[in-house]
Amino acid sequence: MSIVVIIPAYKEAQKIFDVVQRVREKGYDVVVVDDASPDATSSEAWRAGAVVLRHFVNRGYGAALSTGNAYAMRRGYDIAVHFDGDGQHSADEIERVVVPIQKGEAEAVVGSRFLGRATEMSFVRKLLIKLAILFTWLFSGIKLTDSHNGFRAFSISALKAIDCRQDGMSYASEVIDQIAEHKLSICEVPVTIQYTDYSKAKGEGNIKKVLLGARFLWGKVIK
Repeated sequence: MSIVVIIPAYKEAQKIFDVVQRVREKGYDVVVVDDASPDATSSEAWRAGAVVLRHFVNRGYGAALSTGNAYAMRRGYDIAVHFDGDGQHSADEIERVVVPIQKGEAEAVVGSRFLGRATEMSFVRKLLIKLAILFTWLFSGIKLTDSHNGFRAFSISALKAIDCRQDGMSYASEVIDQIAEHKLSICEVPVTIQYTDYSKAKGEGNIKKVLLGARFLWGKVIK
């Protein structure tokens, strides 16, 4: 099965070259969607051998993934993998994420940092993730052990069914709703998240995460 790894990126010039190289060393095609970065993200990704798609205005995480998904469908890939550009994910684990799709066991696979080896994080961050897991279960009916993990894989038929409208980080919640709405088979696999000073600085603060979650929940209530 042909596989493409989609990497949404914004201001990742410092890390994107190494991230793309490591993924390509595993034999995967890579498309980086540069969400109008003001730095050298595009040129560094291209230098590492990725196909680079660039937004002319900053549209957000979800919009970058939607652009990458459209590329995967247009090019006729069998599986699309979502992979972060800040170095938190391990290219060694891509195979683990795509195997359930290759075996016909699932149409969508999401990574979980809480399966297998324990992940170190602050109490507040862990609490927010647990609350997000609860809300995901209540609204979608899908019970996961992790939420908002950017390491995912989809069969191309699953991508064609999914119609996410969220341009920002709420995409991570909306895509689970879409999986439930279209009754796609889903499973979790353990993945490793490497928290570094760089990735922590790039990540959104806890307050912003709460606001994003509240906005998404409000949208669900008034839908």
